[in-house]
Amino acid sequence: MLSAIRCFSCTAALIGALAAGPATANAPAPPANPQVDYAGFAVLVGDLAPVREAHRLGWAEFARAARAQGALLLDARSPAAFARGHIAGAVNLPFSDFTDDALRAVIGDDPDRPIFIYCNNNFSDNAWPVVTKRVELALNIPTFINLHGYGYANVWELADVVSTRELGADWVRDGGTAQGPAQGPAPGARPGSRCTAPIAAWQAILPPS
Repeated sequence: MLSAIRCFSCTAALIGALAAGPATANAPAPPANPQVDYAGFAVLVGDLAPVREAHRLGWAEFARAARAQGALLLDARSPAAFARGHIAGAVNLPFSDFTDDALRAVIGDDPDRPIFIYCNNNFSDNAWPVVTKRVELALNIPTFINLHGYGYANVWELADVVSTRELGADWVRDGGTAQGPAQGPAPGARPGSRCTAPIAAWQAILPPS
């Protein structure tokens, strides 16, 4: 008797699953979001692969070029990580805050301005504030792609892996460097001047939280 009850229960469950199957398969797809274009992003990623490869620089050349007049050294990490340590002269605009207006406030009106980027995965420390991320998810990759997507094509990425200790005065740590306290530049100051706090220019255009 108990065996028959169990068999009946299994049969009922199977019939229920089969009955629900077609309904689930025929359910309408969720509506498309006109503000999300995954296919367009995938095309952009493919198109930019060879461009990115040709725009990667070793540390010596990267540091020299980032200090040139008119260049911008952009740090897209979080404000907290930036405040705890960053390459001297960098300006902070978190990747999550990229918009047309925020980028224009930091970069200016010249879409051809040379922009130099780096991220946690350029450092061998693997400790706060430069904890290594999964290699396929390194911040440099979406930063490079997004800058191009927003119309900034003159982007250069640090290719080397270095230690923050090796950088000496080129690394601003907790408000200062080996050469003494850091002095933050005014918004728009060229890279090479010291900076210890995220730039306020982009913050001024963000809506209140």
